[in-house]
Amino acid sequence: MFLDENRIGHAMSNPIKKYHIGLTQWGYKEWKGNFFRENAKPADFLKQYASVFNSVEGNTTFYRAPSRETVKRWGEQVDDTFKFCFKFPQGITHYKRLKDVHDDVLSFLELFDPIRTKLGPFHIQLSSQFSYNEMDKLERLVEMLPVHLHYAIEVRHPDYFDKGKQERHLTDLLKSYGIDRVVFDTRRLHALSGNEPSVREAQRKKPQTPVRFETTGNKPFIRFVGANDILNNETYLKEWAIITADWIREGKHPYMFIHAPDTLQAPALARYFHSELAKLIELTPMPAWPSERKDEQLGLF
Repeated sequence: MFLDENRIGHAMSNPIKKYHIGLTQWGYKEWKGNFFRENAKPADFLKQYASVFNSVEGNTTFYRAPSRETVKRWGEQVDDTFKFCFKFPQGITHYKRLKDVHDDVLSFLELFDPIRTKLGPFHIQLSSQFSYNEMDKLERLVEMLPVHLHYAIEVRHPDYFDKGKQERHLTDLLKSYGIDRVVFDTRRLHALSGNEPSVREAQRKKPQTPVRFETTGNKPFIRFVGANDILNNETYLKEWAIITADWIREGKHPYMFIHAPDTLQAPALARYFHSELAKLIELTPMPAWPSERKDEQLGLF
């Protein structure tokens, strides 16, 4: 007996349990016929995406907060094993630079009450100009964050990578609240040469920050940006598979987000990473892509 296609995403939980893996978005229309089914409509994208991946970076909330109705609609398309990792609005992190944001933060978080069981860590990305001189504002933010939710903080200013007093202060703060430090790994991206337009654009936009492998919370949060093809990412993704496997053995629950300069290629890179991780620990295979399944099988996921 086959399930109705319209119930994809919440008819059956995602089989990946030991960690969460996802991409930067779920609504990339160029995936039609490649990752999505050829006849997929925008209303189908999240369900089809969630039939393969069990998490996603919610970058759209950096630019604009959704309505409660929109949030509820998103939640209805996935089951409780799926986790959204929404990014704090730029108004809080970049424009106000964490100053006098108490009400803004609580109002933003309240939007997601209808899907609280489907939330992963909120992604708090600070400006590259947010230096150690503003550390007191970060401390006040951390103190006021509701404890029933999870958070991951991304710093980009060189002060927080000094391997000294300033970085230790950040590490101690995050550890004391069980907040994860986001690892943004762009090493492979910035090592690439050539004139591939998507790569050049990504190199222009993405920062070069040192990679720290120490965890400060129980949900390590990795954002990997590499090349568009598997071959040029192999060394780095194998390295991350080894580290992720160790974290899982330690009882941690990592979140791995795979970026590609050309978003079309991201699903393939994520599948490769999962297959490498599965060589190291016991994992259920990643489900077939919607485009690869027979019509009658799609509802099984």
